[in-house]
Amino acid sequence: MKMDSLLEKRYRLDDLMPLIREELAEGESVRVSPRGTSMLPMLRQGMDRVVLSPLPEKLQKYDLPLYQRENGQYVLHRIVKVGETITCIGDNQIDREEGLLESQMIGLVTAFYRGNKKVSVADWRYWLYCRIWPVSRPARRAWRWLKSKLRRH
Repeated sequence: MKMDSLLEKRYRLDDLMPLIREELAEGESVRVSPRGTSMLPMLRQGMDRVVLSPLPEKLQKYDLPLYQRENGQYVLHRIVKVGETITCIGDNQIDREEGLLESQMIGLVTAFYRGNKKVSVADWRYWLYCRIWPVSRPARRAWRWLKSKLRRH
C-alpha cells in the first residue's frame, strides 16, 4: 500500500486515478476514502477507508468494485447481478445501475477501515450484512415513500 501517505491528503480521485490504476496493475493495494452517502450504513464519508485491490479473474454477486461510469464519474457500489453485463447498486440506494461492463471495473474492495479497525470482506459479519441488507430494500423503499407523504402533510 505505497500510496497511503498520498491518499491521506485530500486529493480528487480524478487526479489520483492514474496512480491508483498503476498500483493496481502492479498487483498492489491502495487505500482510499470514499465520498458520498450511497454506501451507507457500511461506508461513512470522512470516517471510513476502503482497501482497493486488483480485480479478480471473475467478479461475483456481492463484490464491491470501484468502476467508472460512461460520464467519467467513479462509483463504489455492490454487485447484485453478473451476466453478460453487471448490475450494481449502492447500499443506501433503491435503484439499480444496469448494463455495466467489466472494462469499466477498476479495482475491488477487499477490506475497509471503520476508524482504525480493519474489516475484511472475508469476515462472517460482512458476509451476513451483504446478504441481509439487500433483502431490506423493499421495506426501505416503502419507508422512504411513507416519509415523503408524511412530510407533505
